[in-house]
Amino acid sequence: MLRPIKELLKTWCVIFSTLFILPLCIHTAEARDLQGRLGLGYNSEFANYSRTNGIPGVSIKYGLTRDLAGELVVGMNTATPTNSVTAVKAFKNVFYETNLNFYFMLGAGLLSAESRTGFEMLGGMGAEFFIPGVESLGFSMETGGSLNNISGSFALQTIGVSFLNAGIHFYF
Repeated sequence: MLRPIKELLKTWCVIFSTLFILPLCIHTAEARDLQGRLGLGYNSEFANYSRTNGIPGVSIKYGLTRDLAGELVVGMNTATPTNSVTAVKAFKNVFYETNLNFYFMLGAGLLSAESRTGFEMLGGMGAEFFIPGVESLGFSMETGGSLNNISGSFALQTIGVSFLNAGIHFYF
């Protein structure tokens, strides 16, 4: 009768130590520190994610501090129909993993598409992933909301963009 209780107790001790004590022994992960690093790449989040004939923009991203970064996006197409984007984004890192930085972001830009001009503001959260061993190449994914008037009236939209639109940056 006591033997099954001892086995059960032993099993619970193993489970308890695995779930509660082992995580305390693991070292915290250091995030990818981008302070003072300049990233060159692209971002087509402003001009492309829901409109046809959009244009990706060339992007310059700079790590101001360990927690803050800024980005400038400029893109244009002189073919018919003409399109352009000039935008800025700000990032605040809130959670760090070894090869992944989670952040909140805000952005604003001036857009032109098919002889219309307007603005777009966006906000949300995202993550930038770095492939282990390739620390200079960052892939961004973002989700949130957008307010724009490029169609002639105000449109509030949800956004969810992969690295194909949120951008890829090579950091120097």
